[in-house]
Amino acid sequence: MASLIFRQLFDQQSSTYTYLLADPGSREGVLIDPVFDQARRDRALIEELGLRLLWTLETHVHADHVTGAWLLKRRFGARISLSKDSGAEGADRYLAEGESVVFGRRALEVRATPGHTAGCLTYVLDDRSMAFTGDALLIRGCGRTDFQGGDAHRLFRSVRDKVFSLPAACLLYPAHDYRGLTASSVAEERLYNPRLADAVGEGDFVGYMTHLGLAHPKQMAVAVPANLRCGRPDKEDTMSTTDADWAPLSYTFAGVWELQPDWVAENSARVQIIDVREPAEFTGSLGHIMGAKLIHLGSLVEKISAIRKDAPAVMVCRSGARSAQATVMLRNAGYAKVANLSGGMLRWRAQRLPVEGGTD
Repeated sequence: MASLIFRQLFDQQSSTYTYLLADPGSREGVLIDPVFDQARRDRALIEELGLRLLWTLETHVHADHVTGAWLLKRRFGARISLSKDSGAEGADRYLAEGESVVFGRRALEVRATPGHTAGCLTYVLDDRSMAFTGDALLIRGCGRTDFQGGDAHRLFRSVRDKVFSLPAACLLYPAHDYRGLTASSVAEERLYNPRLADAVGEGDFVGYMTHLGLAHPKQMAVAVPANLRCGRPDKEDTMSTTDADWAPLSYTFAGVWELQPDWVAENSARVQIIDVREPAEFTGSLGHIMGAKLIHLGSLVEKISAIRKDAPAVMVCRSGARSAQATVMLRNAGYAKVANLSGGMLRWRAQRLPVEGGTD
């Protein structure tokens, strides 16, 4: 069997795994479950490896993040594909049980594994050494079954018939993991999965899933409608990349460029840090970033001239909400190099980065 280029990528915000597979001979590849906010990362890797992205593949319509499929199609011409039962519009191909997605000398077999949602798919590599299970089967768990056409009976049968029928040594790669685990195998899950192991009956599984009592994903109201459009924003011109290469920026579906706290901490001397909280917050329990300039949001318009245009600006608030608004305001005022601090001071403190003032 031909060799394979394989990369497992991770989005920390949604705990989502994205998988890049490519044929080293033809350099043709596919990307499974891309994340909107990580499209720049994925683009950089694909270009660096010299690959030609043929397809983006969705295991299902996600409720916890927006897909990057539309952005990658716009950048690479990669065609979008997902289940014929997904209900999504704008895809180039709608997949059904038994079909194949070919890239170079390699291929993925499509297996319908509904139950978490009505349109879940598992992608099985041609030599059956790897399978990408989405949320149908997680490592020692499975996806919930209480919305988007979910059905516990269907999920039980999907996993038993379509996943556990694969060779015991087949490695299983889920769409999410919340504990830092990266892969499992058919043999392991059949033996150790507390919900779906061979020793668990269908009635026990259905009873367990019926009483999970989970809250809906925080991003569901945004993610599901967007993913039903294959990640296409309402306003296509919001994805401007003007002067966006000055830092490892990520782009949110709301149209805001963001930076992670650790990069800001390491590069604070290169940027202007503008804190848009109220004065009492600036000196309050969370403290503030060393060297930050306080310009509270209500006075930003009248004091905007205090922010230089010849140096990048990083906007900061408590959680990242007000500073996101400030970022948009500065961009509208002609500031090209401006970004929001992802997660605000709450994330900054959670990562134990240095502050002035505040309480431990």
